[in-house]
Amino acid sequence: MKLKDRVAVVTAAASGMGRATAEAFAAEGAHVVIADLNQEAAVAAAREITDSTAGSATGVACDVSKVEDLEALFDQIGSEHGKLHILHNHAGIPGAAGIDLSEDEWQFAVDVNMKSAFFATKFATPLLKEADGKGSVIFTGSTTGIVGSPFSPLYSMTKGGVILFMKGYALSVAKEGIRANAICPGPIETPMLPLFFGRTPTEEGVTETIRGFVAQAVPAGRPGRPAEIATAALFLASDDSSFVTGVALPVDGGYVAR
Repeated sequence: MKLKDRVAVVTAAASGMGRATAEAFAAEGAHVVIADLNQEAAVAAAREITDSTAGSATGVACDVSKVEDLEALFDQIGSEHGKLHILHNHAGIPGAAGIDLSEDEWQFAVDVNMKSAFFATKFATPLLKEADGKGSVIFTGSTTGIVGSPFSPLYSMTKGGVILFMKGYALSVAKEGIRANAICPGPIETPMLPLFFGRTPTEEGVTETIRGFVAQAVPAGRPGRPAEIATAALFLASDDSSFVTGVALPVDGGYVAR
């Protein structure tokens, strides 16, 4: 029960890595707020997590690209709980492939990947300061924020920005009992994985393309699983990482070690 009686927010947690992380937090005793664009899916996920874990969960609708939605989310958490122990800024999109893209496509990726992380952290910080020195902010970065993506330079730009924001934020709040770190996943088995190659999930040949990329670029020889990201998030959320802050942690089967 590493997170007993703690309050956590995980954005984009109705499915995939976010869902696995919400489950892991609740299994360790946390109350998890699942903030997702899809309210129906968020509520359903929260109900299933509450029924199957030692913790509890609630699902709320939140468009993380909208500052007013984020402010309302943390106002609600403040009213209901008075404090926040864990913020996991997980929401993100691959962004358009290449650089031949419109300003709207560029702006949408920046809004979801970077702006959301900044403003969610801004609104969460006063609540994290009330967490008795146990505040933890986790960002989902990416290995492509460390080494660059040939498929989507825009994605690399946004995730590189998230990682550097995390580092600066970690320094600014260290003396206030708040830690900040980033998880940098490599290829992970989720429905979104094909989109990182600039394709749709149904495009013919995409499975073979991913398989070839993993075989060539990932020393472990396989994509990761959502539960492996959740395990890393649990470490960073809990007291097990009490002296860890400002770290961008690759969880990537050795991709960035090549």
